[in-house]
Amino acid sequence: MSNTLNKLDTLTFTLGRTLLGTYFLLPGIMKVIQYYSTLDLMLKQGVPLAELLLPVTIALQIGLGLLLIVGKAVRISALMLFGLTILINLYIHNFWALQGDPSYAHELQNFVKNLGIAAGLLVLSGRGQKDS
Repeated sequence: MSNTLNKLDTLTFTLGRTLLGTYFLLPGIMKVIQYYSTLDLMLKQGVPLAELLLPVTIALQIGLGLLLIVGKAVRISALMLFGLTILINLYIHNFWALQGDPSYAHELQNFVKNLGIAAGLLVLSGRGQKDS
């Protein structure tokens, strides 16, 4: 029974790590494709140094997302993506500034969803040392 649970643990860890990596890889690619509309959004939301931070964000999402998918440098990748997720949440999904706006509920939902993703990244970073 223990051997079966170990195999299940390995499978679920690998699947979870891959899904989290994909969650960052695909938006990173979309930011390349929609570069100027993403930059416009960042500027509209008041992200400081948006012209510099957009390419950095793209590189982090694609690079660290790929590292999670292939299982390399999992701990540091997860921690860096945790920090990025919190920053994105604070600047892009600032629902508190949208009282009465029709997008309030959508941004609140995205904010809470990203907290869940951030929590998963913290859990992954704690487990990541076994696979990094």
